[in-house]
Amino acid sequence: MKKEPTVSVWNEFWNRKKDLKKVYPSSPSVLKAILGMGPVNGLKILEVGAGTGRDSLELAKAGAQVFILDYSEESLKIARELAMLAPENLHLVQGDAFNAPFPSETFDIVFHQGLAEHFKNPLPLLKENARLLKKGGFCLCDVPQTFHLYTVLKQILIAFDKWFAGWETQFTMPQLRKLMKNADLEVVHEYGDWMRPNLIYRILREMGLKFGIELPKYPLNKTLYQKWKDGLLDALSRCPASRYTQVCIGAVGRKNV
Repeated sequence: MKKEPTVSVWNEFWNRKKDLKKVYPSSPSVLKAILGMGPVNGLKILEVGAGTGRDSLELAKAGAQVFILDYSEESLKIARELAMLAPENLHLVQGDAFNAPFPSETFDIVFHQGLAEHFKNPLPLLKENARLLKKGGFCLCDVPQTFHLYTVLKQILIAFDKWFAGWETQFTMPQLRKLMKNADLEVVHEYGDWMRPNLIYRILREMGLKFGIELPKYPLNKTLYQKWKDGLLDALSRCPASRYTQVCIGAVGRKNV
């Protein structure tokens, strides 16, 4: 049976992730895609289900008025510490993503990463995102991709009732496009990214932390090999076929009506 995670699940999860030095940020492609739309200075931006809120902090530092909406108290506690670094531009709100406490047509950009896959029917979420957007505004939805080792391991853990969130789905790019279209959002940009460092290393690092062994977050950071590999992955990412190999994919949809 599909079990959507409750607020208590997320409170427990983020309570374990308080030390941001040990927690990987979201895919850099999320922030890159938003900044690629143009200057954000003066824009009103909403991040839904923000987790640590690190992307929101960067957007606030760039001059946007950024709101974080989350129903997890523990997630907001983490984001509250970051908000001290941009107190005038970063605002925290506890609430329901499906019934957001904002008037229609409030935001220029609404975005979320690692959220839509946790709901049996994510369409109402995307429609609520669209309601909040001004005409011509953009919604970014970032989700796990179907054809990846991450999905295989996740489904095994779900089958044994060992997945941290109880249940989670995944998407192909055509499925994500359809979801955006059904929410009356015109897809204007697509992207994806691989885990950097890769999934196997992250699993080994997580296992080490449980035994008090802390491996470096980025073991080959700034080496010539890592720079070469990142450059290669960035080049391959321009090919649409790569969307079927990447761990996460995202789409940016524009509200036209």
